[in-house]
Order: sequence, then structure tokens, then C-alpha cells
Amino acid sequence: MMADYLSIWWAWLAFALVLAIVETLVPGFFFLGFAIGAALVGLALLGPLALLSPPLLLLIFAGLSLAAWLVLRRMFALPKGQVKTFEHDIND
Repeated sequence: MMADYLSIWWAWLAFALVLAIVETLVPGFFFLGFAIGAALVGLALLGPLALLSPPLLLLIFAGLSLAAWLVLRRMFALPKGQVKTFEHDIND
């Protein structure tokens, strides 16, 4: 039954939306890479990837999610060698 949902484009886009909502509730950029990967697979299922098997779709999802996470990490990370420091306490 789950394999049937893996080949439906709107299921991937709904999963991407759920992951994007979870990202707003959890600090960091952990779920955003997965959301981007799921959205890209959902959009790709509208075109040439519609005939691929579910295990291959999951592999593509994993690769796209990893690539998206690496791009997000490079875009939003502190410059190399820079460390975030705090000068005062929030309670002062």
C-alpha cells in the first residue's frame, strides 16, 4: 500500500509541505533539506520520472535531500573559522 503512494506526485508534495511546517517548529535546517528533496521528487513525477519504481524514487529523494542540505549548509553557515560568541547573558 505504501508503494502506491510513493508513485503519486501529490503525495510527495504533501509530504514536502508537512516537512516544511515541521521545519518552522524545529530550530535549524534539518527538515528543510528533506522538504526540498520531496518537493523536487513530486515535481519530477509530473514528468519523466513517473514510471520509476518506488525504491528508485526513494534513492533519488535521498540524493536530492542530501544535495539540498549541503547547499543550505553552505549558504547559511557562519564563515569558516568564525565562532558564535555571546557577550552577555539574556538575564542581565
